[in-house]
Amino acid sequence: MSERRPGERRQSERRRIELEPDTVERDLMKLVLTLVELLRQLMERQAVRRFDTGDLTEDQEERIGMTLMLLEDRMEQLRERYGLRPEDLNIDLGPLGPLLPRG
Repeated sequence: MSERRPGERRQSERRRIELEPDTVERDLMKLVLTLVELLRQLMERQAVRRFDTGDLTEDQEERIGMTLMLLEDRMEQLRERYGLRPEDLNIDLGPLGPLLPRG
């Protein structure tokens, strides 16, 4: 049996989901906020495409912009409430890479 260095874990241990009663609410919120952030980014990209093609009226552009800003503000408030940073929401999908684009 080989010895592992401190802090080193086997690959199977790293992939294991560890649920702790003390962190269940935070972990659940992290998952929910990750999904909301993914959808927010997709909506933002779609809005930019529609802005660029001129499909929207000025009023629609204003409403979409305001909605996206409010959603981003609310996400920030919830991250702060649960002690999460934006990079905490970027789940590593292993060989597929991170869920959210970096940037």
